[in-house]
Amino acid sequence: MFQPDLFKGQRILVTGGGTGLGRAMAERMLGLGAEIVICGRREGVLREAAAEMGAAGGRVDFYPLDIRNAQAVEEMVEDCFATGGLTGLLNNAAGNFIARTEDLSPRGFDAVANIVMHGTFYVTQAVGKRWIAAGTGGNVLSIVVTWVRNGGPFVVPSAMSKAAVTAMTKSLAAEWGRHGIRLNAVAPGEIPTPGMSKRLNPGEEPGARTVAANPMGRVGTMEELGDLAAFLLSGRCGWLSGEVIAMDGAQALATGGNFYELRHWGDAEWKAAREAIEATNAKDRQAR
Repeated sequence: MFQPDLFKGQRILVTGGGTGLGRAMAERMLGLGAEIVICGRREGVLREAAAEMGAAGGRVDFYPLDIRNAQAVEEMVEDCFATGGLTGLLNNAAGNFIARTEDLSPRGFDAVANIVMHGTFYVTQAVGKRWIAAGTGGNVLSIVVTWVRNGGPFVVPSAMSKAAVTAMTKSLAAEWGRHGIRLNAVAPGEIPTPGMSKRLNPGEEPGARTVAANPMGRVGTMEELGDLAAFLLSGRCGWLSGEVIAMDGAQALATGGNFYELRHWGDAEWKAAREAIEATNAKDRQAR
């Protein structure tokens, strides 16, 4: 089904599309004929990503903004519709880190919840209400996590927020289906990226824990996620809506969850993890 013109005439907004999984999925759909819009907080990263992706052919626009800012989201989406419209939305922007829940500060909780839950809703509503007003229909795909099904110890802000995105996906699939709008979600297992690996597995070889526990003995790849995202955002599955599809090599089925093994950590291990995560965050702030 992956013909070069699969997405011809379509324009897709990818949040967090300048790096990691978001960029990989954006590149896949660009290669299948889509026009792409990416957004994120780091203008330099977005500008570089848009230039590199566009050099291979195709239109790539970018908007530097924080999706936690509802007004900024409204302005971005309004401009998107004024400059060519949107046919699809890929909610990829997220934040996460491991922590004992008793150690979380309100600011730490909000850092995740405001991006994942609030920001995802802001973008989805801003795009969806314009599709409804125009009577065009549309397609939304959100990236969630396997632990929306069974909880996530030591990543409670993410588990709560991704569960909210899952509830939004199912709720709006029912509410907006009459407008020709489909909403689905993908829950990928570990696909190592530099930023997230340093926040979820600080001090470890990226992917090592998954390789040891996964029934298939490996991590996922960006190419696999890109293909699944392209299928779900294409018109080839037009009656599929309100679903959450896990792509993790059956790891959640085999192990029952993620990060539970961290219950064996003591104060020293958590202190080292916190310091490593803070160092990663500081480095990211300097790069903006």
